[in-house]
Amino acid sequence: MSAFGSSSTTTATTGSKTIGPNDCNVPQPGNDGISSLNWSPTANFLVSTNWDAGVRCWEVQEQGGMVRANPKAQVNHDANSPVLDSCFSNDGSTVYSVGADKAVRMWRLGESPPNNVPQQIGVHDAPVKAVGCLPNNLVVSGGWDRKLKFWDTRSPNPVGTLDMPERVYDLDVRGSLMVVATAARHLIIYNVGGPQPVEHARKESPLKYQTRCVSCFPDQTGFAVGGIEGRVGIEYVQKVPNKEKFAFKCHRQGSDVYSVNAVAFQNTHGTFATVGSDGVVNYWDKDNKQRLKGFQPISRPVTCAAFNTQGNLFAYSSSYDWSKGSSHYAPGTANEIFIHYTPNEEIAPKKKR
Repeated sequence: MSAFGSSSTTTATTGSKTIGPNDCNVPQPGNDGISSLNWSPTANFLVSTNWDAGVRCWEVQEQGGMVRANPKAQVNHDANSPVLDSCFSNDGSTVYSVGADKAVRMWRLGESPPNNVPQQIGVHDAPVKAVGCLPNNLVVSGGWDRKLKFWDTRSPNPVGTLDMPERVYDLDVRGSLMVVATAARHLIIYNVGGPQPVEHARKESPLKYQTRCVSCFPDQTGFAVGGIEGRVGIEYVQKVPNKEKFAFKCHRQGSDVYSVNAVAFQNTHGTFATVGSDGVVNYWDKDNKQRLKGFQPISRPVTCAAFNTQGNLFAYSSSYDWSKGSSHYAPGTANEIFIHYTPNEEIAPKKKR
């Protein structure tokens, strides 16, 4: 356990594939980079999206700390277009996905769509980077056309459209809180608990450089934002006693700085994981400003991460993330997904010494 912002004592490469010796290697993870991981809110179903156009689903079982993932189904976006994000419906029955084909798509689990291409429910004028599901079951999508669009799955036209200040890079929805992160370091916060989204605030990111990811707190009092500079910002949208916003350094090795590719919150404790281009996974406690656990780096960048609803299974993906450009891409680089069983003592807050 160490304080926020302290330097890691691990080296940048170890050759290990996983953060834990018993981590489950998920079968059939796809043939290109992994762009998102999401768990069903109602069961241990894991869904990934890939640059190979695939949206894949596994049923995950855990017993005595041992994890097994069974492939259930796969659909593909049209014309081999990369898929960039996905989310589940609130009841866990449907997966929504978006990508470079500019489409917003819907896949009802257990059904096989025509030509194995999920149904299109919406469209943008440019690739779509992020998708979420609101409490009222509307689907929200954010694109590089600088639009935020809201969809009723029964209608081909958006029920609402909001102009964004720049291209949407990420968005997250947690209960009535939605946060949208765009290019040029814009952050727009909405209350989505009513029939219409209401803008709560618009601010500049606390980070100095490009935003990579945004993730809302489980209690909806704030959010975390990660960037390419190896830092994470903790922001509050409500006044919380004795809590103030702050930013801290994380994915750095000496003078080398690595992108924070994902921030994943654990529902039970409100603690969280960060993963980065350095191949490192860290568990953090924002309230006590402590690092709970720093795992040994794996041999490739960690691109995505997500805790299941119960908070005892942590999924993470390993593939090239293009953070060093095309010159560092090695054809044939493996793309893998792992699931780490997370006992309570790894992720629960610890008393300050």
